[in-house]
Formats: sequence, C-alpha cells, structure tokens
Amino acid sequence: MDDNGVEEAAILLMSIGEEEAAEVFKHLAPKEVQRLGETIARLKIVPRERLTRVLDRFAADAQESHTLVADTDEYVKSVLRKALGEDKANLLIDRILQGSDVTGIEGLKWLDPGTVAELLRNEHPQIVAAILVHLEPDMASEIMKFFTERQRNEVMVRIATLDGIQPAALKDLNEVMSNVLAGGDKMRKASLGGVKPAAEIINLLGSALETSVLDYVRESDPDLAQKLMDNMFGFDDLIKLDDKGVQAVLKEVQSESLVLALKGAMPEMREKVFRNMSSRAAETLKEDLDGRGPVRVSDVETEQKEILKIVRRLVEEGQIVLATGGADEFL
Repeated sequence: MDDNGVEEAAILLMSIGEEEAAEVFKHLAPKEVQRLGETIARLKIVPRERLTRVLDRFAADAQESHTLVADTDEYVKSVLRKALGEDKANLLIDRILQGSDVTGIEGLKWLDPGTVAELLRNEHPQIVAAILVHLEPDMASEIMKFFTERQRNEVMVRIATLDGIQPAALKDLNEVMSNVLAGGDKMRKASLGGVKPAAEIINLLGSALETSVLDYVRESDPDLAQKLMDNMFGFDDLIKLDDKGVQAVLKEVQSESLVLALKGAMPEMREKVFRNMSSRAAETLKEDLDGRGPVRVSDVETEQKEILKIVRRLVEEGQIVLATGGADEFL
C-alpha cells in the first residue's frame, strides 16, 4: 500500500470510532499496525472534502464485496469430511490449513528482534530455523544478528535445507512458542536505554559530574565515551554558547569549513554566527553560503564534527562553557 493508501486507511479508521477501529487492528500484521498508528498520530486535521472522498470510496468498495462463508476453515473441514470421509479428509485438512494456526509463532512478530533472539537462544537450531521461516525475512535477519556466529551459521544451514514442515510438527512447535510467550512478558523490551538517552541524562548532570562520568566510561570503553560525547550535543546545540564562546570557536575555524558546516545548520545558528562576526566578514560568509551550490550531506557532517572537536577542546581547556543544565549551569 502506498503512502496515499495508508493515509486513506488511517482517515477511515479515525472516522469509524475507537471500538470499530480496534476490531480492524486485530486483523492487521504488526508492521501494518505500526504504519497506520504513525499515520493516525500525524494526521491532525483532515479536509472535509478528503474525508468525504475516502468514505464514498469505502462505501463503494464495500457494496462490491460480499462474505460468502463466515468461517472458511470450518467450511473446508466440513466439505472435505463429507466428500472424502473422516480419515482421508484429516490427512488433507492438516496440510491445507497448516499455515493458518500459528498464533504462537505469529506472536513473535510483535516483539523486537533482540527479545526474540533471547527467547530462541537456547533452542535447537532446527527449531529456530522452523520458526524463523514463518517471519518476514528482514525480521529474521535482524534476529540472527543477535546470535553467536556458530548458532547463526547452524540455523542458516537448516533454513537452506528445510524441506517443508509436517503439520503435526508445526502444531507442536506452535504450542511451544505459545507457552513461551505466555510467560514472556518480562522479556519484552521497550525502546528504552542506549547511547542517546544516556547522553541526555549526562547533559543534565552539570559540568562537574559530567566530567566524572565521562572519565569513568573512557577508562573502560573509549569508543562508548566518544559516542556519548557525540550525542551530548550536536552542531546546532552550539547556539547555547554565549557570544564570547562563539567568537572563541570562530577564531579556530577555517572559513571554508565554516561555510560547509553552516549549509546544514538551523537559521538561528547561522544568525548567531553572523552576529559574532564583523559586518564585512558576515557579508562575505552570507555571499559564500548563497553562492555555494548543493553539497554532500557527508561533507557537511564531516565539517560539523571537526568544529565540534574544536568546541570540546576549548571546553576541556576551560575557555568556553556549554549550557548543559543542572546545578552547574552557567549560560
């Protein structure tokens, strides 16, 4: 479904009320629920003309669609048993419907890949392979990234050599996963933690505690310390510097580097830079910015990072202070 189709579906769900919309969501796949949910959250105002158009289209489509059988699974079972007898029908029924009763395995689609990997970590590679083939390829690949190299290789070989799954085996597998998920709420991970929220917390500690924490992290994991520093403030956060701080930074930055860095900066950041330059230098910089054509995002980011390195050095030398909040806030 394209973006316009998703928006129309979202508009329809918003118009039919919470209870009815909830019933629709029950029949959707996790990715569909997420995409529709994000679209609904984004649609604040819908023009009346568009709402009318969406409702009219739905009414027309609904009139052309009819439900022939309320429960297709039961219909198939009943017809086959009447036609072939109990024994022969049962042999076919399992094969026909084997993909329709995988509620336990389907439940994995609602978990993040890391949690699924943890649930499957101690399972036999053959079982893991049988489960992963029921998931979308992109999710299966993300799950496998959490495995050890040995487990990942063993599972991949079994997926590649898997030649179907017997209905009885699928039923047993599904029951196992249903039982695991029944007690798996404690393993479900929310999208919390990570470098970014850690950096945001450090930002609010104040300069003294901030230095202490970063020094501690740097001793055991220099790369992690660098990632935290990279996320503690970005280029546009330099707007928090006072005029003296901006001037100190500008003395250290080459004009060409500044032009590239400002190509990706907020207008407020640009204005702050202009205000802390002589009128002639500011005019020259504006002309350079206006005259510079499109530039690679990677080039802009590179120059911004170089300027941030200068900022960090000046902060460490005590020449400038960043407003990071907390009890030691200066700016």
